Amino acid sequence: MSIEAFESVLSGAQAGAAWALTILYRDLQPRVLRYLAVREPAEAEDLASEVWLDVAAGIGRFRGDEDGFRAWVFTIARRRLLDLRRRASVRRDKPVPLELLGGGDRGIGDVEGEALASLEADAAIALIATLPPDQSDVVLLRVLGDLSVADVAKILGKRPGAIRALQHRALKGLALKISHGAVTE
Repeated sequence: MSIEAFESVLSGAQAGAAWALTILYRDLQPRVLRYLAVREPAEAEDLASEVWLDVAAGIGRFRGDEDGFRAWVFTIARRRLLDLRRRASVRRDKPVPLELLGGGDRGIGDVEGEALASLEADAAIALIATLPPDQSDVVLLRVLGDLSVADVAKILGKRPGAIRALQHRALKGLALKISHGAVTE
């Protein structure tokens, strides 16, 4: 979205225009939902709903550009996730089932190509879900959230250097898993 278009949509959303909130929701909801589905698959839909309620309630106070807005939404998503975990005091130690990772925002067109792309994306997300939580968060926020290292550092409460190190270890681990999987198949 262009800078002017984003500012117009944001102004509309801050004024309570449903069309503007709809545009922001459609743009970010699939990525937010995937992020939450990897971290808490059984609660992802409910958490995403809470995120958008918080966004709607706080959007009037938001100041910033499109990147800042995306970082703000993912910060809210991470806080809702942490709140849920604090309430439940339970830790997930199983990989996320593939069927819970599918996105509902798929277009119409080349069905075969879309099916292959979907399988590849689902497999990649499932592989990311097997990483340690900090590494998984970094990769998901950088890729799905399309956030900068600085934004991810702020969301996770870490230094940018630590984020780069986590990302490096995550990508190295993923490459090892992929190459190991290719050899054993």
